Amino acid sequence: MDQSIALADIRDFDSQEPHRVQRFVQTIGDALADIGFFAIKNHGIDANLIREAYKLAEAFFLLPEASKRQYERLELQGQRAYTSFGREQAKAASLPDLKEFWHVGRVDYDPQNSCDPYGDNIWPQELPDFRTTYTELYKQLEKCAMKVLQACALYLQEPIDRIAPMARNGHSILRIIHYPPVTRDTPAIRAAAHEDINLITLLCEASDAGLELLDHEGKWRAIHALQGHIIVDAADMLQNLTNGVFKSTTHRVVNPPDKHSRRFSMPFFCHPRSECDLTPMESCLARQGGKQLYPAITAGDYLQQRLKEIGLS
Repeated sequence: MDQSIALADIRDFDSQEPHRVQRFVQTIGDALADIGFFAIKNHGIDANLIREAYKLAEAFFLLPEASKRQYERLELQGQRAYTSFGREQAKAASLPDLKEFWHVGRVDYDPQNSCDPYGDNIWPQELPDFRTTYTELYKQLEKCAMKVLQACALYLQEPIDRIAPMARNGHSILRIIHYPPVTRDTPAIRAAAHEDINLITLLCEASDAGLELLDHEGKWRAIHALQGHIIVDAADMLQNLTNGVFKSTTHRVVNPPDKHSRRFSMPFFCHPRSECDLTPMESCLARQGGKQLYPAITAGDYLQQRLKEIGLS
């Protein structure tokens, strides 16, 4: 099966050969400017690590409800540890999403040098390998995300480090999602149509199909969960920063044909630090005829607005 969105090889970017670097930059930049999604192969994220992470995800979410809920901290606005089924609701959706999830925040958290309001991570005591596995996966995904942000800057003819440093010591989140089996009366959508909040999202190959994006014609296009591919999409903060040059595209997760199947997925939401300015860049204003289409706002204020909209704040 072929991928349904543009596919880029990150070895091109790592090669330091100008024509190969440019090929990667052009491929992902054109995709983000057009449909907001692309896929990466040869991304450097350990396939065995991804498989182990999914095994641990299943083990955690199959724990008794009482065991899981002891890790839910409502005061943390869903930004650490466990969030129970039905708590998150897409902006403007009439029903909550059919999922529960676990959030891993910064794995190199330093209380002496961090202004992160959510603090250090919480780890499930029932699964001793959970911490080491997800710590390493977080690090590998963050490394890949930084390369993508560097390539985004080059596509915009900005210095290579114009965007990526915003995410250094930022509020990036690794989300481990469980969509339980559905019943006959369950709504057809597992996760309602939405756009992501952050800069970019990296999605490890999900355990099952279901992810769809809304294309230019208003039709839903399936994105294939192919082994060895990381799906990347531009999110709202990057759209704001680039004045809409990069598109934050609406997407959703639909129910499977098999009502008894579970779905697990692991998106990495790459966030800037709270104080970072998301005011549209001058170079992007020029690309849009000089008109500023998005507001001047900090990443922290933007995040708080969106957390309220989705019911986590």
